[in-house]
Amino acid sequence: MAVVAIVGGQWGDEGKGKIVDLLAEKARIVVRFSGGDNAGHTVINPYGEFQLHLVPSGIFTPEATCIIGNGVAINPAVLLKEIEDLHNRGVGTASLFISDRAHLIMPYHTLLDALEEETRSKGALGTTHRGIGPVFADKVARLGIRAGCLLDKDIFRSRLSAALQLKNAILTKVYEVPPLSLEEIYDQYCRYGEQLAPYIRETSSMIRQAAAQGEFVLLEGAQGALLDPDFGTYPYVTSSSPLAGASCIGAGLGPREIDRVVGVFKAYSTRVGAGPMPTELKNQIGDFIRRKADEYGVTTRRPRRCGWFDAVAGRFGVEVNGLTDIALTHLDIYDDFSAVKICTAYRCEDEVLTAFPSDVTILEKCRPIYEDLDGWQESISGIRDFEKLPAGARNYVSRLEDLLSCPVSLISVGSGREQTISVKALNGESSPSSSRA
Repeated sequence: MAVVAIVGGQWGDEGKGKIVDLLAEKARIVVRFSGGDNAGHTVINPYGEFQLHLVPSGIFTPEATCIIGNGVAINPAVLLKEIEDLHNRGVGTASLFISDRAHLIMPYHTLLDALEEETRSKGALGTTHRGIGPVFADKVARLGIRAGCLLDKDIFRSRLSAALQLKNAILTKVYEVPPLSLEEIYDQYCRYGEQLAPYIRETSSMIRQAAAQGEFVLLEGAQGALLDPDFGTYPYVTSSSPLAGASCIGAGLGPREIDRVVGVFKAYSTRVGAGPMPTELKNQIGDFIRRKADEYGVTTRRPRRCGWFDAVAGRFGVEVNGLTDIALTHLDIYDDFSAVKICTAYRCEDEVLTAFPSDVTILEKCRPIYEDLDGWQESISGIRDFEKLPAGARNYVSRLEDLLSCPVSLISVGSGREQTISVKALNGESSPSSSRA
C-alpha cells in the first residue's frame, strides 16, 4: 500500500470528493490537510448525495479513520452541523478525529473577512466571507486559537481575551462597528468544546504510524493549484496552500512518505470568484457546460465560470505538484459536442507563451491559442473500460496526457461512485477494469 495525496490541478472544484470517496474504500486513514469550510466536496454514493465542507470524504467507509488535519481551519458551528447531518442520514462519525493543532475560526474572523471585502470595493477578491483569510493570518501572526485550547477553559479564555483585545480595537477604530463580547464568545465556544472534545486529539502520530506500517493513507486536499498563495494567480488566491507539498505539513508527515500524487482535473476548466481565466467562455457554450454539469459552488452556489481545458495552466499544476497521476473528471459533459478545444499556448501581445505567467497582470492580457479535436456525440456514462470509449474520447484523453506529460489513471464519466474507469490502480493493486497500459 502507499501514501497518496489527492490535490486539485486547476482552480478547485475538480471533483476531488468523488475520487477520495472512491479510493477510501480500501484506505486505512483519510486526512483532510488544508483549507476550511470555504471549500466543499460533493459526494454521491450508496448513502445518497452529500456536500462536505470539513469532514473528509472518506467518512462513508466505516473501516477508514478520518482526520481533520492541523492544516485545516475549523468553524466549530459548521463542523457540528455537518456531523449532525451525517448522523441524521445514517452515517457514523466514531472514526472521525480532529487535530488539536488545527486553528479555529472565530466570530471576529468572519466579521473582518466581510468588512475587508467591502472596503476593497471594486477590487474585491471574491472571498466566501467564511473567515478563512483572517484565521490563517492570525495563525502566522501567532494570535490564533487552536482546537486543543477548547479542552482547557482557562487556556482558551486567556487566548481569546488576548486576541479579542486587538480585534475589538480594529473593529471599533478602523471599521467603526460595535465590539464583540468576550463573555458571549467564551460561553459559545465552551459549548462547542464540550461537543467536540471526544473528537479532538493529537493526530499526526496516528498518520505516521499507519504510514510506517505500510497502510493505505489518503491525503485529501481542497481547492486547486492555481489558488495557491505562492504559485497561484495572486492576489486572487486562497489563504492556505492546496499543493501536494502542503499535504506533508497539513498532516504531519515527512515528504519522503508520499508515494503518489494524484492531480484531479476536469475535462474543461472552471473558476469561482475574481481573477484572470484565459479560456473562459462567456457565450452559449460556457452556459451549456454550466447547466449540464451543474457548475455552481457547493459552499456559496455562485455560478462557476466555465471554459475549454487550459493545458498551459494544467501543465503548471502538474509541475508544481510533482504529479504522478491524473484523475480526469466530467469527461461525459462533452458527450453532446461534435468538436472540442484545448488551449495549448497563450498569445500575449506579440509573444507566444507556453509557460504559465507568475504575474497576474500578464495573465490578464493572455489570449488562448486553441487546438481543435473531434468530439464523440454519444453517451459514455455507462462505459467502464477505456478501450470501449469512442475514438474521440480516447484521443482527447491521450492528447491531454501528451500536453501535461502525466498519465491519466482514473476517468470519471458520471457523478456516481461506480461511474469510473480505472486505467491504472492508485491503491497499490492491479486494475481489473482496463487493459490500457
